[in-house]
Amino acid sequence: MSTWYVANNGNQEGPYTLDNIQTQLKKGIYSQQTLVWTEGFADWIEISQCPELQNNTTLSSSPPLPPGQVHADVIDYTICGEEMQYVEIELDPQESAVAEAGSMMYMSSSIQMETIFGDGSGSPSTGLLDKMIGAGKRLITGEGLFTTLFTHQGSGKGRVAFASPYPGKIIALDLNDYKGKLVCQKDAFLCAAKGVSIGVEFQKKIGTALFGGEGFIMQKLEGDGRIFVHAGGTILQKDLAAGETWKVDTGCLVAMTKDVNYDVEFVGGVKSALFGGEGFFFATLTGPGHIWLQSLPFSRLAGRIHKAAPQNNAGFSTAGEGSVLGGLGNLFQR
Repeated sequence: MSTWYVANNGNQEGPYTLDNIQTQLKKGIYSQQTLVWTEGFADWIEISQCPELQNNTTLSSSPPLPPGQVHADVIDYTICGEEMQYVEIELDPQESAVAEAGSMMYMSSSIQMETIFGDGSGSPSTGLLDKMIGAGKRLITGEGLFTTLFTHQGSGKGRVAFASPYPGKIIALDLNDYKGKLVCQKDAFLCAAKGVSIGVEFQKKIGTALFGGEGFIMQKLEGDGRIFVHAGGTILQKDLAAGETWKVDTGCLVAMTKDVNYDVEFVGGVKSALFGGEGFFFATLTGPGHIWLQSLPFSRLAGRIHKAAPQNNAGFSTAGEGSVLGGLGNLFQR
């Protein structure tokens, strides 16, 4: 899918998809005289001179939204940093972003912060019962009952930034590119444009539910907006062809498109299961579809920290891990 940039009020904005720009046109934020550029253009041109942006079939081909859900705000963003990243989101007046409680890093003085039930994806007329159901879904997935809504109440541009909870990478994804839905691990969601629905995805097979590493419930992100997902370590993306299968550690799965078939498989012999160090089961992911994997699941990081903690070693070791004595050095401590 092509990447587009916009020259708006003297500032370059993007990267965008065609859907993003057409949504802004529909809202009146851009005009037919706004300049755009994409790969292959010799120079910036007006939207009125761009055939791709005059074709309204792109918007009409977007996946239908769930009942009661509104179109998501179109937001600009910048991802900063390497190992400990944060994402800065730029908001136009009355635009909003929704995030997990406690993830905010900084924000402009014009940004108003509000704690809300659920994910804020419903229409303004959504009743209290629907809001409570949305909040209950978040509670089932291991998240809190509340999310935080950040709305730009001033003029011009407002900015709010959200930081990753542990070393890794932040991935920016547009749900329009994935048929309006992605399935991810329970704690992967960081923030999103207001209008994205955060629900639950039940595993249909009991074996997958019990031994799949991510449990019986995973998160599903639905809508037509931009989302930001966090994963540990380095991110691997892979397109799976129809019938192509990858076997991965159950904790290394971050997200997948809705067409990917997710199952679990026994490692094999008893010796491999008990002494191989990889657990009894691994996940099998079968295409077609797209998957995201992480090199450092938080559970693995937490396990190493717990193993090295003083209460597990009867005090700090005076011998480094690379010494000849190794753990035997603790025998000579008082």
